[in-house]
Amino acid sequence: MDHFQLKNGELHAEDVPMSRIAEQFGTPVYIYSRATLERHARVFREALAGLDKPAHIAFAVKSNPNLAVLRVMRREGYGADVVSGGEMARALTAGMPASDIVFSGVGKTEAELVMGLEKGIGQFNIESEEEGLELAELAAARGLRAPCALRVNPDIDAGTHEKISTGKADNKFGVPIDMAVAMYQRLAALPGLDMRGLAVHIGSQLSDLRPLELAFEKVGALMQQIRGSGGTVTHVDLGGGLGVPYRAGEVMPSPAEYGHMVARVTKGWDVTLMFEPGRVIAGNAGVLLTRVVRVKRNGNRVPFVIVDAAMNDLARPALYGSWHDFDAVKPQGTRMVANIVGPICETGDTFARDRETDALERGDLAVFRTAGAYGATMASSYNSRGFVAEVMVDGDKVASVADRILPAEITAAERVPEWLD
Repeated sequence: MDHFQLKNGELHAEDVPMSRIAEQFGTPVYIYSRATLERHARVFREALAGLDKPAHIAFAVKSNPNLAVLRVMRREGYGADVVSGGEMARALTAGMPASDIVFSGVGKTEAELVMGLEKGIGQFNIESEEEGLELAELAAARGLRAPCALRVNPDIDAGTHEKISTGKADNKFGVPIDMAVAMYQRLAALPGLDMRGLAVHIGSQLSDLRPLELAFEKVGALMQQIRGSGGTVTHVDLGGGLGVPYRAGEVMPSPAEYGHMVARVTKGWDVTLMFEPGRVIAGNAGVLLTRVVRVKRNGNRVPFVIVDAAMNDLARPALYGSWHDFDAVKPQGTRMVANIVGPICETGDTFARDRETDALERGDLAVFRTAGAYGATMASSYNSRGFVAEVMVDGDKVASVADRILPAEITAAERVPEWLD
């Protein structure tokens, strides 16, 4: 469920008409619903209520790092799963306790590792033995012990898009599960590390719980092996990855179904379980509002509806061939078949082909739905278009949560060396 609904013939964000947002903030603009974010955060938390063990939930910051979104997550009791020093800084700025931050990612730099140590974050998810050795040295030099989990690669196909699959043997993430016991023992012996657990994450936008179940079963068996060899495992990080419906009527596994599966598979594990949901919280909590520039008609061919949003604002269709439902803000009851495209000088700047949609003309407003995750955070200034604005609604209130960055502001940050004069 989300809070983007038709009222009196016009699409609203909670109680705010889309036309009011367009008038006040311009287009294109991302719109987030506080009520939807809160509802999804609570539904996910409630889905884990049946566990026989403690649960730590950290929002995947990469899905939507906006400070206002992170503040909502903090108020809901979520920590932060981060994959860069920049995301760590954002989480701390949003008020998330350092002890509730989990640092994932294969390419943590020395400066980022030091930052995590000095801030006292709750857990480093180590992705290689080389990373563990470096972190141990940095921690020991500061008289610290870094709390760590070893991320394993279970070689399981998550059945998702190849670019967001992370649990197969040829993916860059984690260590081979058959090497994990010996590696865990070696890392646990280092004075700078507190090896406390295991981590796994096999991909994003998962539409089937079975691959997750298989991965968790493998991690459970690995945990028993490590304990059997004298090692200590007090935490198991099960990552995230639950998918969301991008098409009207699409059915995905619910958080409740996920929670039941996790409770069954992990029964008796005697650990703290950790979770990093992102898309399942933020995806349907945001839309991208855009305005039709013009409709280009080419005789008997399918017309092009050209909108002022582009692939630099919403990259997912160009990167992954992804679907986003596209709806008129004021539907008139008539339909058309069109190609939905942006103004960027790339054929890849195409949101949809041969899409049946509400009939649209120049100046009409429309929205790309389910754009709250991996939307604004992946934006660029390609074609010198600047960066898209972001707003949040709360009932009948609306406020900017990220100003539009104009091309002139980007240009002002550039320099021409004197030897080019």
